[in-house]
Amino acid sequence: MTIKVLAVDDEPNILRLIEVKLEMSGFEVVTARDGEEGVRIALAEKPDVVLLDLAMPKIGGYAAAQRIKAEVTPKPIILMLTGQAPEAETASASTGNADGYIAKPFSPRELVARINAALIEAGRSPSSVGG
Repeated sequence: MTIKVLAVDDEPNILRLIEVKLEMSGFEVVTARDGEEGVRIALAEKPDVVLLDLAMPKIGGYAAAQRIKAEVTPKPIILMLTGQAPEAETASASTGNADGYIAKPFSPRELVARINAALIEAGRSPSSVGG
């Protein structure tokens, strides 16, 4: 079974890097350029994993994560992409909306490894291709 990943980031170059690397690693990838579009696509596509940039226009990463966790069934794994991981992790520890954090800049190999680790932790099968 193919793992579907929704990548949400307002930086086109990062979005394209994520899309190419994850597709090469055996994931199905859908993308969105802001939090509002990300919530809409998550509701329609029912992804297994959502990668959310923390700082985005319209709806930021925390608000998008909260809506996705509340409205999408089955609940996806949500990983936040951020340049301020320690602060972000502390700030949202009480909300429980994010399942993990990936600090920017990240390597494509680290991205795949973190997604697979989150899938394993959630009791789901990771990508079969790997990094």
